[in-house]
Amino acid sequence: MRKVLQLLPELQGEEMIYVENIIQNMNDESAEHFAHVYRARRKDPQTTLILCIVSLFAIPGLQRIFVNQIGMAILYFFTANLCFIGGIIDLINYQKLTMEYNTKMIDEILPMTELRLKANE
Repeated sequence: MRKVLQLLPELQGEEMIYVENIIQNMNDESAEHFAHVYRARRKDPQTTLILCIVSLFAIPGLQRIFVNQIGMAILYFFTANLCFIGGIIDLINYQKLTMEYNTKMIDEILPMTELRLKANE
């Protein structure tokens, strides 16, 4: 847990546990590389929350664009957040929505980190 807090102090809860399980077997150089790339690509749950609120009252689908769900964003835009129900559900589940995106980013970053580790050996 200490390693994650040093490398990515902004992580909380489920995301911190998930990342800790991933980097616990990495050497320091690989963990630092992973943390640097992950920090650049991850989305902040508070930003998703703000976009959910804005989406309810102004531009439907913003939160879905933020987490790279373009198809759902278009659907939300043309159906006014699925008649506000989808927007309210996203507002309640904003952390899960962000965690799904961040998990996908981790899955994309890990192979790059492993290739870098093998190249340095």
